[in-house]
Amino acid sequence: MHDVRHEEGPGGGRYFIELEGGAVAEMAYRRGADGRIIITHTGVPPAFEGQGIAARLVDAAVAAARAEGWKITPLCSYVAARFRRHPEWNDLLA
Repeated sequence: MHDVRHEEGPGGGRYFIELEGGAVAEMAYRRGADGRIIITHTGVPPAFEGQGIAARLVDAAVAAARAEGWKITPLCSYVAARFRRHPEWNDLLA
């Protein structure tokens, strides 16, 4: 199974998984002035869709938010849908 990796720079970052053939799945975010992460985009190459890869990216961000005390604003429709399916995450919404 592929590892979820994280990188962050000034103002934002991404969670990503390097896939076969040089493909990359990623979930991008920017930082709000209050330190929250604003998830703007999730993308998985078509050849890898339906394998739970995007869900793993979201789960990694949720775990980090819990560990670090962040809040999350899901602008990405996929992430917003995942939050609706997981009411136990509501305390992380900003």
